[in-house]
Amino acid sequence: MPTKTSTGRGARGARGARPPLRTARAAPPDMAVEAIALDRRLAAIGGLEERLLEITRSVPGRVTFSTSLGIEDQAVLNAIATSGAAIDVFTLDTGRHFPETLETLEASENRYGLKIRVMFPDAREVEELVARDGIYGFRLAVENRKACCEVRKVRPLKRALAGAAGWVTGLRREQSAGRAHVPFAAWDSENALVKLNPIADWSLEQLEAYVAANNVPVNPLHARGFPSIGCQPCTRAIKPGEDIRAGRWWWENEDGKECGLHNRPRQKDAAA
Repeated sequence: MPTKTSTGRGARGARGARPPLRTARAAPPDMAVEAIALDRRLAAIGGLEERLLEITRSVPGRVTFSTSLGIEDQAVLNAIATSGAAIDVFTLDTGRHFPETLETLEASENRYGLKIRVMFPDAREVEELVARDGIYGFRLAVENRKACCEVRKVRPLKRALAGAAGWVTGLRREQSAGRAHVPFAAWDSENALVKLNPIADWSLEQLEAYVAANNVPVNPLHARGFPSIGCQPCTRAIKPGEDIRAGRWWWENEDGKECGLHNRPRQKDAAA
């Protein structure tokens, strides 16, 4: 069983990979106020399609949606397609997805007639990361795992969000304790834009009912015990009674298990 302590190939003191790309900025006064007002307006709107249209009316500039191709994001994708909301759609290909995830990507493009932009990590950074930590070095230390997520997910995300005014996600409050207070809209100082979570208040039952009623294509792994799907080496099926995110990085402690896309943990020299 891998340990949580750093090894000789840990993230600290490593050379070669670029430093984390983080430049938090304060919200312009008008956007900070508007994000609060938009949060209240979205809470008062019942339908997902109507919420997305309100987002595009309220956020000045490009609005983009990052999809993991999980069931939550598939519901949002369906609503974008059916409402005609002017929202750019992209996904992150870490190079370690399940085949079923890539099949869901193709099925979604065919179903909705949308082109989903695919963002890849920098090849040189991946090579340096693997040379330093090894193919499965992310299991040897939490710092290593965060460094892997930084290179394969966080940095491509930042490139995709560059220049955007709004970022739509499929986060739900029920997904984990760390997401229990997810707002509908809030200023994201990390990425200098308004972060939008139009299904923040949805229950799992509401989500599944929407997907069934609209015949939304879903990743077949969901039916095999994978409610939360990430990279293949970092995701397992959950056991009866476990939290829906228990299968993500299962060898780590339960507290604060995020990859850095949404609830960014403090990283010390991750991939530095």
